[in-house]
Amino acid sequence: MSGQQAVQAAAVTALRTALGAVAVFDAPPVRAAPRYVVVDPPLLIDWSTKDWRGREGRLVVSAFDRGERPAWLREVAGTIEEAVEAMPPDMGDGWRCVSARLVRSRIARAGDDRWAATSEFTVRIYRESV
Repeated sequence: MSGQQAVQAAAVTALRTALGAVAVFDAPPVRAAPRYVVVDPPLLIDWSTKDWRGREGRLVVSAFDRGERPAWLREVAGTIEEAVEAMPPDMGDGWRCVSARLVRSRIARAGDDRWAATSEFTVRIYRESV
């Protein structure tokens, strides 16, 4: 499993646990009614040393809803931030999360009656060389 896959899978798992009945996808759904969350594949760069392989990058999580006001998204954005920052260190296949920190978040209109909440995180992961 690549570092990119490990980060995305760990985030999807953490968000599904934290959000319960809300649908969480690892790619934009083709047919889903708003009130869902999408975890984009992270953009990672090398963060290695001679003893272990590391990656550092950005993870973007977006939540979508419909309505006149983004009340639900305000609550969900907070839950997303807490869940991603609390991802367990063991991400599978030897990858370990060093840190996941919120960089920025925003709630904005995404159409006539659609809203999007976007949270961007800096993530650092590593895997010991074997």
